[in-house]
Amino acid sequence: MGYVRSPYKEKQDAPQQGRMSDTVSEIVIDEHYLPGLEDVETRSHLIVLSWFDRADRTLLRATPPHRKIEHGVFATRSPDRPNPVALSVVDLLGRDGNMLRVRGLDALDGTPIVDIKPYSPDIDCVP
Repeated sequence: MGYVRSPYKEKQDAPQQGRMSDTVSEIVIDEHYLPGLEDVETRSHLIVLSWFDRADRTLLRATPPHRKIEHGVFATRSPDRPNPVALSVVDLLGRDGNMLRVRGLDALDGTPIVDIKPYSPDIDCVP
């Protein structure tokens, strides 16, 4: 569907959580899907699903940052997991054709994009 252009080239370059970063990245959508971007610029935030293609898919346990206790990977937000689908809520800063400028994405440069959905606070925010 598309890919990420970001300044993060290696895992250690990326922030632990993209929402806590002011870094601007670009999402480039394949021309074939351009009609699917119609009106996306009317949204302030998007949910981006990406495929962390450089994740270690063999890990089933992880130790979160600033914690000393290991957990099952499904109880953490570790990018290393058997099925490395990443979910990010990003600020949409603008659109230029098939390119979206976003803030808050922690994906490495070249990361494949799986899907994009509009963020809805009424649906996506659990009080």
